[in-house]
Amino acid sequence: MLAVGLTLLATGVALFLVWQTVSSLLIVFAGVLFAAFLDALTRALAPVIPIKRVWRLTLVILLLFLLSGLGLAWGAGKLPEQTRLLLKVMDAQIDVLQTHLLSYGVDLLGPEWGRDFAQWLFADQVRFLSHAQFLLGGASSLLTAVLVILFLGILFAYDPTSHRESVVVLVKHSYRARARAVMDEMGSVMRLWFVGQLIRVILMTLCVWIALYLIGLPAPFVLGIQAGLSNFIPYLGPIVAAIPIALVAMPLGTSLLIWAVVVYTIIQSIEGHVIGPLIQRQAVETPPAWTLVAIVLLGALFGVMGVAVAMPLVAVGRVAIIRLYVEDYIGDDLKPALTAASEQP
Repeated sequence: MLAVGLTLLATGVALFLVWQTVSSLLIVFAGVLFAAFLDALTRALAPVIPIKRVWRLTLVILLLFLLSGLGLAWGAGKLPEQTRLLLKVMDAQIDVLQTHLLSYGVDLLGPEWGRDFAQWLFADQVRFLSHAQFLLGGASSLLTAVLVILFLGILFAYDPTSHRESVVVLVKHSYRARARAVMDEMGSVMRLWFVGQLIRVILMTLCVWIALYLIGLPAPFVLGIQAGLSNFIPYLGPIVAAIPIALVAMPLGTSLLIWAVVVYTIIQSIEGHVIGPLIQRQAVETPPAWTLVAIVLLGALFGVMGVAVAMPLVAVGRVAIIRLYVEDYIGDDLKPALTAASEQP
């Protein structure tokens, strides 16, 4: 009874500590994801550049930093101008909405503030300081999290074996080979997921950018970026990304609004039902409903970070549950059942 009581107490304390540090643990998991991405690129270079892994990894990191620097330098000239244009168009749309609501006796922004958002933000020093403090605090937290993820990913990628063995050593000696195999499978899932998501983001950004540019929508580059990044949030992200596109197209006429919505829907449908499944079918086999449940729960509990890592967490957790619980503890083999289910019409 004493042993059972101490075990329950230790389990409760461990769960409490995990709950208190879950935000930091999500950042650590994001660092592991980035390490898996670096490892995937390093493996892909092996047939092309047959040198030691450490030099290939260094080359990959240098190329990524170079491409990121070039992208930031190029986007620095595009983003501010297009963002100002985008805000101007959306501000005009707010004016139109305010006018329509006033005809029904509804004052959306109030008689004092009007449509001047700068006045609403900076009308008094207290409000200005509170907004500035909020923005600076959020920016510093985001920058810190990004730096931690980058450095953790680089450290994990340079020596993945020793980091894996530091976890495997906690397992019984007779079960360490199985633990290594399961952790290697988790790493493979994370590599495939991250590379697949990156390909989907790039394709979606380019397609939406080009399509909106061809139909004449303002700020197509910014709209393309937000449409591409929305693919990191399955199912909900593409729907949210359609809202800015519709808001920008509304004041430009009904025909342009219809074109923008139809073009975005076609691109998103092809990407979501054809390209995405082809890219991710070997990485994530979780039913869509469970993925959506995980996104909603983790988003409600942990905010944006929970939403961003929900899908890879579900994929990695699925591997752990099937291999360690279903196959090893229960002794059930899911392969025949999964094969039969996939063959059903």
